[in-house]
Amino acid sequence: MKPSVSALAAAAILSFASQAKAADAQIRVNQAGFLLRSGKTALLMSTASETGAAFRVVGADGKVVFSSPVGAGAGSWNAAYANVYLLDFSAVKTAGLYSLQVDGPAPAASPSFQIGDGKAIYAPLLRHSLFFFQAQRDGTDVLTNVLNRKPSHLADEQAFVYRTPSFGKNGLRGGLEKIGGPVDVSGGWADAGDYLKFVETASYVTAMMLEAARDFPAEAGRNGVTDFAAEGRFGLDWLLKMWNGETRTLYLQVGIGDGNAQVTGDHDLWRLPEADDRENSPAGSPRYFIKHRPVFVADAINGKISPNLAGRLAAAFALGHQVFRESDPARAQKYLAAAREIFDLAATTNISTLTTAYTHEFYPEDEWRDDLEWGAVELHRSYAAENDAANAARCLQLAAHWANEYIIAGQQDSLNLYDVSGIAHYELARALDQARASGNLEISRAGLLANLKGRLDAAVKRAGKDPFALGYRYNGGDPVPHALGLALEADFYDELTGTKDYDDFSRRQLDFVLGANAWGTSFIVGAGKVFPFHMQHQIANLQGSLDGTFPLLLGATVDGPSRGKSLAGDTPDGARATPWPGGKDPFAPFNGNGVQYTDDVAS
Repeated sequence: MKPSVSALAAAAILSFASQAKAADAQIRVNQAGFLLRSGKTALLMSTASETGAAFRVVGADGKVVFSSPVGAGAGSWNAAYANVYLLDFSAVKTAGLYSLQVDGPAPAASPSFQIGDGKAIYAPLLRHSLFFFQAQRDGTDVLTNVLNRKPSHLADEQAFVYRTPSFGKNGLRGGLEKIGGPVDVSGGWADAGDYLKFVETASYVTAMMLEAARDFPAEAGRNGVTDFAAEGRFGLDWLLKMWNGETRTLYLQVGIGDGNAQVTGDHDLWRLPEADDRENSPAGSPRYFIKHRPVFVADAINGKISPNLAGRLAAAFALGHQVFRESDPARAQKYLAAAREIFDLAATTNISTLTTAYTHEFYPEDEWRDDLEWGAVELHRSYAAENDAANAARCLQLAAHWANEYIIAGQQDSLNLYDVSGIAHYELARALDQARASGNLEISRAGLLANLKGRLDAAVKRAGKDPFALGYRYNGGDPVPHALGLALEADFYDELTGTKDYDDFSRRQLDFVLGANAWGTSFIVGAGKVFPFHMQHQIANLQGSLDGTFPLLLGATVDGPSRGKSLAGDTPDGARATPWPGGKDPFAPFNGNGVQYTDDVAS
């Protein structure tokens, strides 16, 4: 009997450890595939010198379609795989299913991969990404065909507000003090692998979804390959519940992560979310807060809203206005009103610690000018669409001001949760083009491009020192999201300049995320054949498979490798443990240069 694709994938993973000892070489490819008209490279890791060796590109029918000498050495990775080489097969421009074969001192064969157009390669990944957010839904509006989800946290419809909790070195201090409510904070998405809900993260992903739906309607709009407009609206509707425009109150989060003897926190249990609704502990007992989750107000700065929250919330609501302006004008005006109210309440002086989550260490963001730039430019676009010239001009001035202030501060990072300047600069440059703005603004288009170019050039330089061309630090935290952010920023720059200066760099970042790395794994669930099976995610662990077969939490993305000691801790109580044969981590042989990666529920 011919084994299924999923069975082959599991077999490939489970044989890694023995391969690392027996095989002399490994080939790492982008497992999602390669675009027809783009560059195409893979990486050969070898225990021996492959100087003079050759490789072939072989079609599914066994015919060789391209052959070439193995390219120049890309560096060394670890003691076993001391030789890394680039395999360039950009000349192959015919769609199909292929594999690479190396002939030389250390023969090797790659996993099969696809070459095709953008729809063939990336449309499945778009659908997977949408699936992930659908799996994260909370409240009554869950999708039962997504990992058998059931309505959850129904008590959030009548939740009570508590004073900002106090934390010390040992975690939460004391109990919680009720100060208001009830309020309806139902819906929204579970934040990650737990069930907390944060404005900080929800506003970021909602804005990104809606920007995609606006700019790429055929791929991510209401009638596209994926409907991120509808999912973005799901996020906006929860964010509206977290903002009380009448009292000018912004709620920050629902639930508390780390508890103590007086308060059972979300992180103290491993369970499916609907189990919380069956908790019947009385008020005053620690477990009361499992079902009746506390709501906390966003701490004010100088009596105003923390600017990071104000900026990204304004961006999300303004983008909601832009996406739904024609199809649902009443809803769109409600979004625009919220965007204006929140942005105008942003604190802009004497900023020390930003409000992100309780505790701040959950999401230690420290840059905020980029958020205000993003919020201002999206408000500009909304006002321009409404033919409100005065407000459009005012917001364009503000966007340019905060872009300039961000650049002066000099704390730039690549696009990620903590720094949105990449997308804000991109939006502002396009707005300047559309408005044909004169030189009376604090930043010019050239200044925005120079800032983007500076960070890209630094990333290109860093990539040149890494055998796998990662443009971000392995020890910088979250290398996979940063690599994806760099890929986007490179595309933004090339679009704005009409060049392809960073096309190869952008592609190599995607290649790294999708399999062309030391471990030969994609870091996105469902992309390729080898991807994370054992995430620290409760729904995936309890409702999904642990061997790469369905059901899977498609689209989930892990942070990737990191420098330091072992990443694994103790398996959470109640979790299904990672079932590696013999208890051995199959990725361990490929750790190198002080960098490690593991796929373990305890990580």
